[in-house]
Amino acid sequence: MAIGGHRFRAWAIYAGALLALLGGPAGAAASSVTPEARTAARFDAIVHDRAKLRLFLRAMPKGGDLHNHLAGAIYAEDFLAWAAADGLCVTTGSLPAIVAGPCDAPGKAAAQGLTTRDPALYGRAINALSMRNYQPGADGALPSGHDQFFSTFARFSAVTDGHLPAMLAAVREQAADDHVSYVETSVNPVAMYAFVKGSRDRPWDGDFAKALAGLEPGIPAFTARTRREMDTAEAEADRQQGCAAKPVRTGPCAVVLGYQAFGVRVLPPPVVFAQLVAAFALADVDPRFVGVNIVAPEDDPTALSDYAMHMRMLAFLHARYPKVKLSLHAGELALGLVPPRDLRFHIRDAVEVAGASRIGHGVDIVHEDGAQALLDRMANDGIAVEINLTSNDLILGVKGADHPLTLYRQAGVPVVLSTDDEGVSRIDMTNEYLRAAVEHGLRYADLKAMARTSLDVAFLPGEPLRGWAGGRAPACIKAGKACDAFLAKSPKAALQWKLDRDFEAFEKAQS
Repeated sequence: MAIGGHRFRAWAIYAGALLALLGGPAGAAASSVTPEARTAARFDAIVHDRAKLRLFLRAMPKGGDLHNHLAGAIYAEDFLAWAAADGLCVTTGSLPAIVAGPCDAPGKAAAQGLTTRDPALYGRAINALSMRNYQPGADGALPSGHDQFFSTFARFSAVTDGHLPAMLAAVREQAADDHVSYVETSVNPVAMYAFVKGSRDRPWDGDFAKALAGLEPGIPAFTARTRREMDTAEAEADRQQGCAAKPVRTGPCAVVLGYQAFGVRVLPPPVVFAQLVAAFALADVDPRFVGVNIVAPEDDPTALSDYAMHMRMLAFLHARYPKVKLSLHAGELALGLVPPRDLRFHIRDAVEVAGASRIGHGVDIVHEDGAQALLDRMANDGIAVEINLTSNDLILGVKGADHPLTLYRQAGVPVVLSTDDEGVSRIDMTNEYLRAAVEHGLRYADLKAMARTSLDVAFLPGEPLRGWAGGRAPACIKAGKACDAFLAKSPKAALQWKLDRDFEAFEKAQS
């Protein structure tokens, strides 16, 4: 089988280097090269050819996507299809939104048949529900990527209710296509709305213990209702994807989902607290809910003014529910978006006050007071950072050398790549790996390590096969019955083991 010119030159260079190092004939050196080394050499040979690099990276195992918002992960085309099936409408202005009927009212058009009846409106709707074709000020677009990005959620919110199974199926399908085996996605159950109802009108004096006491009687009914809700949604997602008919789960059916319930930081304090109580209580009893988060634009005036209080809320509830893990949006800010004073403490408070095990974004780390000491602590304690290259570019305008990805890596902080809102951003995980290679100079060994780290720091239940800093469970020092028994008891270890086997198959295929 002939070898292409670029690949041949890469092999020649690689073999020559081995010959110089090992002091033997080229043939003997080549025979000792591991599949991993051959794969790294191929990566180096194609790294400047983006088409070949994308093909390579798409096939590469990527472990977990740990920073994923379920609604934001759905592509606009799916939302519009569901809107059509539900008899919903699309507004006809410059920034179309999905809304309820009647659709013959002025300024509305039926979503059903829109692709053929009014393809121009259909195209504008896709643009309005995502970042597709976004240009500041063009076609009625909002003046910044930040505003366009966050405004999309309100435009498709009318169609998210009732489509949880389809959303779960869509996320699994995209993950499988991208060779992602685990997705930790943010989703609040419908049952939470009933649980927090009335919180806005309750007196609020900042007494967390008193507020919790008022909410605790409703927790058992809320968690029971949520379990039924998620059981039904997962079963329907399985039905839609034909998972029940498969003796062994493969493709989308093999993708494991973990859920993070969350508080919305732009809401009044009693509502945020009630949401966080629900999230902690749920994560404490349902292993599918693997952690708690807090979301919404960090630069919102309410989010800024209440930030310290939110961290104290999280710390209070973390003390009450010590088993529950936190992955917190912090540092999704940039100089100019907010005053410098608001860049100096958000990541630190998420770590030191709230007790976060992972940080989402962490873009403003260089502005934090005592940044080096904070980096050292994160490295020593294994507090990982979820890096979202595309959304940081679209929302904050931070990319390339301005992005702190390299700083975190040099400090020894565990770092993983994630998609954030792949539907809104119009990306996939492969795109994030490609950006890491092209914009930040990461090579195959770096990307492989980050993929493995994603499962090492994931909030999956069970004992780990290995920790983020290395080591291996004694039962699985080698394959055998003891290891099989260990893997059978631990979803986390089982996915880590599978990723290692997936990498072995991928690297063998590159030979």
